[in-house]
Amino acid sequence: MNRVLIIEDDTALGQGICLALQSEALGVTVCRTLSEAKKLQEEELFDLLLLDVNLPDGNGMEYLTELRTGSRVPVILLTANDLETDIVAGLELGADDYITKPFSLAVLRARVNTQLRKASERKRDFVEIDRYRFDFERMEFYKGEQEVVLSKTEQKLLRTLVVNRGITLRRNDLIDRIWTDGAEYVDENALSVAVKRLRDKLEDTPAKPKYLKTVYGIGYTWEGK
Repeated sequence: MNRVLIIEDDTALGQGICLALQSEALGVTVCRTLSEAKKLQEEELFDLLLLDVNLPDGNGMEYLTELRTGSRVPVILLTANDLETDIVAGLELGADDYITKPFSLAVLRARVNTQLRKASERKRDFVEIDRYRFDFERMEFYKGEQEVVLSKTEQKLLRTLVVNRGITLRRNDLIDRIWTDGAEYVDENALSVAVKRLRDKLEDTPAKPKYLKTVYGIGYTWEGK
């Protein structure tokens, strides 16, 4: 089930949006302040935020800027500010959509579904695991705040492992998936070298890896969810 957080100080409007969106496939939570929203997001992962710009304890635009330093959760701004400059500012700060009040609940539902569908498609190429952030579409990889530079082979290996995390992948299967340039023969040692380089870049203690584990006699696995 997808989870939507509505941050809207107008109680009647917030409840109305909640009723319009609630379904078996969509769970909706409403809060009135930024402080409440931050607390909720510490306790639960949300798939989309509906964010009012003018809130009792802060500005939605400023919160969006803060949010975008470490999260790509889709955000739809809700606001009575309908000037072109306001809309442009919101989008440039990282909003995925901008809806001005008053608005049609049917249109809102359609835009929410569109953003959730896009987010679902992006999840295949963006992975967050503990303090790691792997963006395979943009080819940006972070260990905490440190950016890690990976070769194309290392990127393919990492993507294959994390998409199938928790599953042991056989060496031959990994070779077939990673070296797809038509080469008739790839030395198995090439995989060992790629795994070692990836561990050296990502693991705190490469000799005792926490994530990229060897399953002796079989292959490799990325442990964890």
